This record gives sequence, structure tokens and C-alpha cells, in this order.
Amino acid sequence: MGSISARVPDDERAELEEVADLLSLDRSTTIRKALREGLRELRIEVAVERYQSGEMSVNEAARVAGVSLGEWLEIAHERNLTTQLTPEELERDAETALDL
Repeated sequence: MGSISARVPDDERAELEEVADLLSLDRSTTIRKALREGLRELRIEVAVERYQSGEMSVNEAARVAGVSLGEWLEIAHERNLTTQLTPEELERDAETALDL
């Protein structure tokens, strides 16, 4: 496993310690968990923005978000996403989804 160091403000370090205590985890495990969950959320945010703007299809958004197509469709539904994709692009995505 690789190692990364980072400087954090004192208030964030205190929050890290508090969360680690709440989770009954050591600081390193808490950092890895926060990083993993934060990266997942960032990937989803990028996918949401690009899907909403019409820059990417359903399949591409799922890939960028790092989730299955079914999970992406749930995310899109929960966030009431609409798309600017053409009917042809939507039809192609639907056909691809059926092939999966």
C-alpha cells in the first residue's frame, strides 16, 4: 500500500479525530474511508454535471461515476436528472442497456 502525506488545518484534524472516535476506528482507517467515500461522491458529481449538460450518455455517466448502469439510473432518478441527449442517443443507450 502506498503512502500519501497531506497538511490539514487544525480544525479539520480535530474533526478527523472526532469522527475516528465516533466510528471507533484509528485515524488512518478513518482517512482511507473518508477518501474512498469522497472520491466516489466526486465521481458521481462529475457524472451528474456532464450527463445533465448532455455531454455524456447514460452508459458513459455510469462508467464515470464508477457504478453499474442500474445504480446510475437510481442516482439519476433520485436527483431528478434530465438530459439534453437526442432521442437517437437515448434509444442507443436503451438498446445498450438491454444488451447488458
